[in-house]
Amino acid sequence: MTIAPQTYPANNTNRTITTSTQGSTLADVLERVLDKGIVIAGDISVSVGSTELLSIRIRLLVSSVDKAREIGINWWESDPYLSSQARQLTDSNHQLQARVESLENELRSLRSAQG
Repeated sequence: MTIAPQTYPANNTNRTITTSTQGSTLADVLERVLDKGIVIAGDISVSVGSTELLSIRIRLLVSSVDKAREIGINWWESDPYLSSQARQLTDSNHQLQARVESLENELRSLRSAQG
């Protein structure tokens, strides 16, 4: 917001009155929203007569990453499609599951050979 002094005559004297000459820019509004966060919530319902055909619940949170972490939201850190570390953990998990399955099959074959 830019504040510019403007002069208005009053009672035969000059006084300076400070007024706002420019509103908030889109960047200012976006910075405030990301700093504080904003939640948009709504419900949509489609009905014919008294029969509800479709119900949708919409919840939207817009905030900065730091603000989201501050309020306990950090799902993207464990999403294998968004995080390389999570992707590596997922790959390691699949390899371990395959190894356990292989060992279980080997154990079954040993038990059947003994019996």
